[in-house]
Amino acid sequence: MSRLNFRVLPLLVLALAATACEDKEAIRQAAEAKVQAFNATQAPWRAERRAKLLQPDGWTSLVGLHWLDKGEHYLGSDADNGIRLAVGPAHVGMISRDGDRIRFVPEKDAVLTLDGQPLQGPVTLLSDADDNGPSTIGFDEGKGLITVIKRADRYALRVKHADAPTRTGFTGIEYWPGGEEWIVKARFVPNAPGKTLPIANIVGTTEDVPNPGAIEFRRGDKAYRIEALDEGDGGLSLIFADRTSGHGSYPAGRFLDAPKPDAAGNVTIDFNKSYNPPCAFTPFATCPLPPPENRLDLEIVAGEKAYHAAAQKKS
Repeated sequence: MSRLNFRVLPLLVLALAATACEDKEAIRQAAEAKVQAFNATQAPWRAERRAKLLQPDGWTSLVGLHWLDKGEHYLGSDADNGIRLAVGPAHVGMISRDGDRIRFVPEKDAVLTLDGQPLQGPVTLLSDADDNGPSTIGFDEGKGLITVIKRADRYALRVKHADAPTRTGFTGIEYWPGGEEWIVKARFVPNAPGKTLPIANIVGTTEDVPNPGAIEFRRGDKAYRIEALDEGDGGLSLIFADRTSGHGSYPAGRFLDAPKPDAAGNVTIDFNKSYNPPCAFTPFATCPLPPPENRLDLEIVAGEKAYHAAAQKKS
């Protein structure tokens, strides 16, 4: 080999290396641009999701869940109450339960509202199981709200406050990378009319929920199926767990809303919009759990990751 070739060869090697580096950088920039473009398409949904969580009466505002035994109970923030509230007036009033009847007698000097109007006398409260309910007792100039919820044959007082630490100290939501590949074309397989599915919740009760059918989809060469629930709004509600549950995602599973299938049974499900149940943000919610049928042998690296409160992030 001539001296000229010995001189040229290192230059060629350097040129090829530089070209390879430029190609890698171009690929990296293209991939980054793709991620940014995808995140931009998700931004409106994510912003709306955050706004709902942080509403003054959103899920992050919960400060109490008090189960109602039969009989009469005084409630308020003072220690002498049978039901002690975390915040609010020292004495709010007396609440009694007789079977399915919940009656409330306000404290004489308590400044309260009922469904936005001044509350001055005894009243029978409606629960969230009532078609017109629930009734809402307001205190602290509307910052605090008390409603009655029913789970199976149990009743409880749900208490919210706009100044809840879980709301004022909200740390934000983290997301899996996701991507367009997690927007999946699926098929709706209807069940017989009237079919229900027993859904257990985190407080230990079980309710039969309308189960109009299942969503079937494929990832790679495998088929998957998620039983769908009808929440009465025309769409489908999916409660599922996957291989990320407890491994980056909320351990008890996630929720996903799906649109109503078309006439041919086609439906698109966007796993990028999988979201945490309220129990991920507060210990005072009564979240439903995924039924056994909806525990997927699939790692869904899309949608919301597990939420970490401020104290958790410091540790």
